[in-house]
Amino acid sequence: MEGVSVRKIKKNCVFCGANSGKDVAFVNAAFHLGEVLGKRKIDLVYGGGKLGLMGCVSTAVTQHERQVLGIIPSAFTVNNLVGETCGKEIKVATMQERLVMMMELSDAFIALPGGFGTLEELFQMISWAQLSIHNKPIGVLNINGFFNGLLSFVDHAVKQEFITPRARKILISATIADELVDKLQAFRFEPDPALSKLKWSPSSSQKEKLDLTLRL
Repeated sequence: MEGVSVRKIKKNCVFCGANSGKDVAFVNAAFHLGEVLGKRKIDLVYGGGKLGLMGCVSTAVTQHERQVLGIIPSAFTVNNLVGETCGKEIKVATMQERLVMMMELSDAFIALPGGFGTLEELFQMISWAQLSIHNKPIGVLNINGFFNGLLSFVDHAVKQEFITPRARKILISATIADELVDKLQAFRFEPDPALSKLKWSPSSSQKEKLDLTLRL
């Protein structure tokens, strides 16, 4: 890391499955990621509850005496559907409100293996970075090649000119937790010159008219 500008990550949001998956390596990696965050004195933001990989990573961070914040839709708390959240819990009304709050309260984002919900969260955060709604680093922990197909598809979309090479740099990947956190800390955001002119303030009634082709 010598000679590389390192950003300070105080709170890392983790997206991952509410199931443990078929491979025990996923569980081990989730616990290890929590340990890495704890040892680096990085707090955790996640989706709340204690199921699956979400429970593994939050438990490990708690065990290393770092703060854990679960942001959870109220619907999930009925009848203790997802179990008790490790640490502090914030209840929200909708899934979208949950994701917006995760974005606002986190300095970086990591996706572990998961299903449709995990992929939605990951790509929503990538899309928002592409649109310069935020400039925070995003990475996937590619355990036992879980994300190989996804990464290949993204590269295919670049070749087919639906994703720009600049936008492709938004998605970081690594197979080891420490390496991934290092990459997130070294990440330098490169905004699209045209998309960065968009006005996303709630008070804006109109966005600037741009003469460009949006590859979204």
